[in-house]
Amino acid sequence: MFTGIVYKHTGSHYLVKHPEGGALYDCTARGKLRLHDNTATNPIAAGDRVDVEPVTATAGAILRIHPRKNCIIRRATNLSKQAHVIAANVDLAFLIVTIDDPPLQMEFIDRFLVTCEAYKVPVKIAVNKTDLYSGAQREILQRFQEVYTGAGYELLCVSAHTGQHIDALREAVKGRLCLFSGQSGVGKSSLINAIEAGLQLRTGHLSDYHRKGMHTTTFYEIFDTSAGGQIIDSPGIKGFGLIDVGKEELYHFFPELFRHAAQCKYHMCTHTHEPGCAVKAAVGRGAVSPERYESYLKMLADKGGKYR
Repeated sequence: MFTGIVYKHTGSHYLVKHPEGGALYDCTARGKLRLHDNTATNPIAAGDRVDVEPVTATAGAILRIHPRKNCIIRRATNLSKQAHVIAANVDLAFLIVTIDDPPLQMEFIDRFLVTCEAYKVPVKIAVNKTDLYSGAQREILQRFQEVYTGAGYELLCVSAHTGQHIDALREAVKGRLCLFSGQSGVGKSSLINAIEAGLQLRTGHLSDYHRKGMHTTTFYEIFDTSAGGQIIDSPGIKGFGLIDVGKEELYHFFPELFRHAAQCKYHMCTHTHEPGCAVKAAVGRGAVSPERYESYLKMLADKGGKYR
C-alpha cells in the first residue's frame, strides 16, 4: 500500500501519483468509501491524499481519504442539495478573470472569494488579457483594482499573449499546489501554457452566444511544473453556489466588512438596517466599496436574511 495524491479524476476513475518514482495508478474507490457519509457529487477530488492498494503494476483501489487541510467546494448546478468539490489541499488559488471577452461577473467573483475565505484557501486574483484593453475597459479595470485591493486581495494584471507578469505567476506556483479557476473563456489554460510551455494544454475560443467561453478543459487535473510546484487546471465554471455558509456568519468572509464589524453598536448586527452599524458607516465614507456591500446584501437575501 502507498499514500499518493489524486492527480485527475474522470467519473469513477482516479489517477493517483505514487510518491516514489511518480508513476500514475488508475484507481477506483472501494464502494463503502464512495458512499459513506458523503453528500458530494465527487467524494474524492484532485489534490486529495489517499491510501492506495495496488492490484496491478498500473492500477489500484483507494482505501482511505486523508483529512483535508482545506478545499474549494460549490453547490452542484443540477443537484441543489449536493456539493461539488473543486480541489483539495490547495496552497494557493488563482481566480482568473477578464474585463471583457468574457465580461466581468461580479457575483461569481465574490461567491468564489467568500468560499475561499470560508474554507481557508489563500486566494489571489489575476486579470488576464490586459493587452487587449483600452478606453472604457481600462476604466473598468482601474475601478476593479480599487475595489478588490481595497478589500484586501492581491491582484495581478497578466497577459498570456505578451507575457506580462507571467514570471510572477511562475514564482507564486513554485513549491505550492495552486488552483487556476474561473469562468469559461478567461484563459486559464493559456496562462498555464505560458507558465510551463511544455504542457501545451488545449485552448479554445469564445462562442458568439453572448461572447461566452467554450469549455476546453474537461476534468480537474494536476500538472507538475519545472519550478517544483503543481497547478490544478479546472473546467470553466458557470455558476457558484455557496455551501455551509450561514447568513449570520456571511460577513465574516468579506474581509473589509469583518474589519469594521467589531465597532457595530449591536453584537448581532446584520449590517443591513441597524442603527450604529459601523459597516454601513464605512460604506458611507468610502472605506468599504458599495459594489462589495451590494454583493453582500444579495448573498444575504439569497440565504433568507434581511436586505436593507
